[in-house]
Amino acid sequence: MQRKLKLAFCLFKYFPFGGLQVNFMNISKECIKRGYHIDVYTISWDGEKPEWLNITIIPVSGFSNHKRYQSFAERFNKRYNKKQYDAVVGFNKMPGLDVYYAADVLYAAKMKYRSFFHHITNRYNTLIKLEHSVFRQDAKTQILLLTPKEKQLYKDYYRTASDRFHIMPPGISTDCIPPANHEKIRMDKRNELDIAQDNIIILMVCINFKIKGVDRAIRALSSLPKNLLSKSILLVAGIDNPGSYKRLAKRENVLGHVKFIGARKDVPALLMASDLLLHPARIENTGTVIVEALAANLPVITTDICGYSFHVISAKAGKVIKSPFVQKELNKILLFLLTSNKQNQWRRNAKKYIEKTDVFSRAQRAVDVIEEVCS
Repeated sequence: MQRKLKLAFCLFKYFPFGGLQVNFMNISKECIKRGYHIDVYTISWDGEKPEWLNITIIPVSGFSNHKRYQSFAERFNKRYNKKQYDAVVGFNKMPGLDVYYAADVLYAAKMKYRSFFHHITNRYNTLIKLEHSVFRQDAKTQILLLTPKEKQLYKDYYRTASDRFHIMPPGISTDCIPPANHEKIRMDKRNELDIAQDNIIILMVCINFKIKGVDRAIRALSSLPKNLLSKSILLVAGIDNPGSYKRLAKRENVLGHVKFIGARKDVPALLMASDLLLHPARIENTGTVIVEALAANLPVITTDICGYSFHVISAKAGKVIKSPFVQKELNKILLFLLTSNKQNQWRRNAKKYIEKTDVFSRAQRAVDVIEEVCS
């Protein structure tokens, strides 16, 4: 019988709906399911606190985020004896981790082409040190990596050993797979949103509207021919201030065709109610909603900057826009996907791809690695 593990989980911030936070919760649930004890350490917790998690808020100093992150790392490592845990698992970069869940993009690569002045700031130096503590060549931290393309970047920048990386499945919910009554779900959700059954719904699901390219989507929408635009709706689900995007939509004469519906817990139903997922992100380590859309048999348009864009190519269920991004290319591709006679084929392709690809078991695989570290 396997011994009961005692684990420390560290993350800077918890709030509902964030991708990192959702995966933190799923991995926590899998640990509890296997009978393990988890102590969670964080700077802040926004939302319900599950009774089965022992949550400790660590007070930190500093006004800027990077100073607060540094303070958290220092205070955790000073106050809590690592020997009392079988493993310390981090969901943000910090020293002292046995396992790191790599949800963020490589900061060193992100900053490579920034000016000299960016490289001498306290923010840059602090965040680089936190990243270096995890990936440096002589570190022992095992890394739960979300996309294969990130692996070579880390090796190039930090010479991290290959055997420290563990590629995770996307880990989406099986709720995204259309059930037998998916047509009723589609109709009911459209009625709830006050969207006609014959309208074309172009869906976006995102938290940071700028990073995920909501402005790009609005401009692409405005480029559609009038007869197609008249029955098209850009449906934006997610947390952000929509003010500037509503003003952009008004300038582009499409305000009546853009609907902001805020954070949602019904993403699977939204996917089933839609005709296309649009995800023209500027920065995206993964893009879980891309795989969720494929599971819902929904064609996808995304950018090659997204870590999960390769799933769209492999599935042959949409289009991936190559870098550098050109707005006219997105406009052209959107028009093509909305008017093509291949829409049903793309849906069938997505269904076949999901049936043969493991896109669900991220939490289980992550806990398997944690167990290996503890053995």
